[in-house]
Amino acid sequence: MPASFRFLDDVALADLAFDAEGDTVQEVFEAASQAVMEAMADPETVGAIWTRRAEHAGSDLAELLFDWLSGIVYWKDAAGVVFSRVAISVTQAGAEWRLAATLTGEPVNRATQELRNDVKGVTKHLYRLHQDNGRWRVRVVLDV
Repeated sequence: MPASFRFLDDVALADLAFDAEGDTVQEVFEAASQAVMEAMADPETVGAIWTRRAEHAGSDLAELLFDWLSGIVYWKDAAGVVFSRVAISVTQAGAEWRLAATLTGEPVNRATQELRNDVKGVTKHLYRLHQDNGRWRVRVVLDV
């Protein structure tokens, strides 16, 4: 089953919540990243003139994902960009997880992009990454 995400209307009324899942750790990271990007803007309307490479490592997989998703929001604010795609690699070496990713996008342009929400941050409210029946699942609430 391919990785997926769905926005949840009944979880956080003042914020934006989603569940993401995948067969592998990498797939759930990809689906959650896509959900954060799509919460901010329609990727189909965003160009590919800005790129940023990021690397993170840690022994706590849930914290690694949380930090990564928070980084997507950080770059939106710090560089004034929204994103059209992300390439992610998540690997494990012993007890340490490693993430290497490249975000691609362009500066915010209200004339050409379908902007959605001004995401301010990823919250710990209801945040949970777990494996269930062989699938990786995460619930994320975004502060908008």
